[in-house]
Amino acid sequence: MDLNFTPAEQAFREEVRAFVAARLPQDICNKVSNGAGVSKEELIRWHRILHQHGWGAPNWPKEFGGTGWGPVQKFIFEEECAAAGAPALLPFGLKMVGPVIMAFGNAAQKQRFLPRIASAQDWWCQGYSEPGAGSDLASLKTRAVRRGEHYVVNGQKTWITLAQHADWIFCLVRTDPAAKQQSGISFLLIDMKSPGITVRPIATMGGHHEVNEVWFEEVRVPAENLVGEENKGWEYAKFLLGHERTNIAAVGTSKRELRRLIRIASAERKHGKPLIEDPYFAARVALLEIELIALEITNLRVVSAESERRAPGTEASLLKIKGSEIQQAIAELTMQTLGPDAVSLQQGTIATDGAPEQLGPPYPEPPAATYCNMRKTSIYAGSNEIQKNIIARSILGR
Repeated sequence: MDLNFTPAEQAFREEVRAFVAARLPQDICNKVSNGAGVSKEELIRWHRILHQHGWGAPNWPKEFGGTGWGPVQKFIFEEECAAAGAPALLPFGLKMVGPVIMAFGNAAQKQRFLPRIASAQDWWCQGYSEPGAGSDLASLKTRAVRRGEHYVVNGQKTWITLAQHADWIFCLVRTDPAAKQQSGISFLLIDMKSPGITVRPIATMGGHHEVNEVWFEEVRVPAENLVGEENKGWEYAKFLLGHERTNIAAVGTSKRELRRLIRIASAERKHGKPLIEDPYFAARVALLEIELIALEITNLRVVSAESERRAPGTEASLLKIKGSEIQQAIAELTMQTLGPDAVSLQQGTIATDGAPEQLGPPYPEPPAATYCNMRKTSIYAGSNEIQKNIIARSILGR
């Protein structure tokens, strides 16, 4: 297994780097580089810039309007975008429902939905988790009953990320309550403007409006929006989750945020030395760097396996576990670096024993809010405990 990049891959890296440097809007770059979130409009603006260049669907084959890039090119693209301060493209359409429609949808569904995902015309959200059905997803209770040419959907989904912006939601619904849990589930595409859908925000510790409850009350969904076969949705869900867990490693983003942490800790204070000169603090940063290097090597092993058409084994679970733990550790150390100011400071500033020192344009989101928000990474896409069970069963054969 050769983990070195070829000359052609290095040339591709330079091409991506040059394009992002020339075309990424500076206001978006400033926000992302200084730890602040971007708006729906800003994310769509960047997606459409990429789409105009032919890069709107970097993980898709050419036949569906994608770039046709291999795993190595996709890895390089995401790493360079993260390093430059570009926001990650919304995954729900591009990396989740899009590949499911390609693999299991019919021709009409591919023609209808895929071009609008690639061009950022439709914003998708994921309707999986329910109260009492998160990591134990197979116990979901949202019902879909076939009535003529429609399904009638009733139930509740929770922790639905960015549902307040969504045009469509892809949902797992129970269509056969008499079947065993995994066998009675179907995969439906639902228009969020349908009568009977209510979106209710969930207030988080960090003060974000990022997640929601979505209620379905007698929602009529055309039967043509069923993906694949009825009661086969669990198979499609496992296919989707495999994509989600690999992408969650976020190596490029963690590299950028670690550089930002070091930049904050290296800033001169009016009284005392920069925090990076403290041996204990420097050792903690060094340990994070080592773990991030190890994560990147594991990610490259997965990329290498994909490029050789070998399915990754438990590496996907390892990426999910360590990727989320490193993201949380960086957020925690950033908050500890700022001390009490982490609660009140705006992103883009640091305390200098007096007035805050600007590191870039400030935005109204204190680092403590980011720390709180990052606690979720070890839970979604299959909690880290579930991933450890997967690894244990693989090794022990139980």
